[in-house]
Amino acid sequence: MARVYNFSAGPAVLPEEVLREAAEEMLDYRGTGMSVMEMSHRSKAYETIIKEAEADLRELMGIPDNYKVLFLQGGASQQFAMIPMNLMKNRVADYIVTGQWARKAYQEAALYGKANKIASSEDETFSYIPDCSDLPVSPDADYVYICENNTIYGTKFKTLPDTKGKPLVADVSSCFLSEPVDVAKYGLIYGGVQKNIGPAGVVIVIVREDLVTEEVLPGTPTMLRYKTHVDNNSLYNTPPAYGIYICGKVFKWLKGKGGLEAMKAYNEKKAGILYDFLDGSSLFHGTVRREDRSLMNVPFVTGNQELDAKFVKEAKEAGFENLKGHRSVGGMRASIYNAMPMEGVEKLAAFMKDFEKRN
Repeated sequence: MARVYNFSAGPAVLPEEVLREAAEEMLDYRGTGMSVMEMSHRSKAYETIIKEAEADLRELMGIPDNYKVLFLQGGASQQFAMIPMNLMKNRVADYIVTGQWARKAYQEAALYGKANKIASSEDETFSYIPDCSDLPVSPDADYVYICENNTIYGTKFKTLPDTKGKPLVADVSSCFLSEPVDVAKYGLIYGGVQKNIGPAGVVIVIVREDLVTEEVLPGTPTMLRYKTHVDNNSLYNTPPAYGIYICGKVFKWLKGKGGLEAMKAYNEKKAGILYDFLDGSSLFHGTVRREDRSLMNVPFVTGNQELDAKFVKEAKEAGFENLKGHRSVGGMRASIYNAMPMEGVEKLAAFMKDFEKRN
């Protein structure tokens, strides 16, 4: 069976060469006589895997020395609670709500203290990013929180909010490693890896070391303290070992592609094919304000639910998988992460053009 073009929002497409390499090493990882899946996380071989993964990620993102890199479990959703548990010293935090995941994080933070919604794009179904140049940041806020790229709605912060000196916390799950990033602008940056980096089950947290302290909210479990994982180099307990190994391979793949500058140029070209088609189409149209469009997630509709369903069905038959929009919004969505090849997007645009002619 030939591989399909997988436009899933996550778990999502991975680089084929990474999968082939992992397949070759499945039964015997570099002469150890065992798979990484079977390997003790305390072994020399595994220690090398996790250390190399961290070093490559640091190099790719230019992570300053005063930031800690953690490979954790629980997905991005567990961070919705872990962040306030560890950072909400004054029990106040400001949230910018630009989509479903930012809203869930905001609701979770309200369990631990006063969560203020200081900006939102809910009024227009999250189809834009609000102006964040002069926000009513709370004087006693412990941090300001954003979801930088909104997977469901296809919006992206092109300019980071002015947090007026407060640490910026960002969920970058769906734009992780898609373009260069200035880590020093954030207090904490995190993301689930299953969209752009690896298999589900790993979340990467990059946190400035002054934010990692013993002082956490009362009742915070040992496992949910950043300090626990910082002090043990992400090996306090058994980590998601195989997932981290695949992430490490993806980091090397990205380095081989020329790093994040090269990836950004590739992603802009790729997304441009789809957006240019949508802008000129008389049947399909995008749902996001032009200046806020994501390079990773492209939602679009025909304006007719039956026609949308017909398109998704015919696209699947033609080898384009997972184009149905999120159940909360309907329509279609093409997630075109780093590992989606250019030809996948070109062929999708050609298929859409043909579908438009026929309908």
